[in-house]
Amino acid sequence: MGIHYDYKSTRGAKAMEKQAKREKKLAEKRAKKQAKAGSLNKSESDKTIPIDTVITLDHLTNPDKK
Repeated sequence: MGIHYDYKSTRGAKAMEKQAKREKKLAEKRAKKQAKAGSLNKSESDKTIPIDTVITLDHLTNPDKK
């Protein structure tokens, strides 16, 4: 009888803890995803060739140029 009484009396608190844990996990995922997306955007912008320059074979084959 004591188990059932304890379950009903703490049900609300347990639900709130689960919700907080779920929200914390989602926030961590969002932060990780944004950090990853930010680093990808920086690396892509560094490797692009400006539009006003002519692309030559040297641009495509020379591994020393960045």
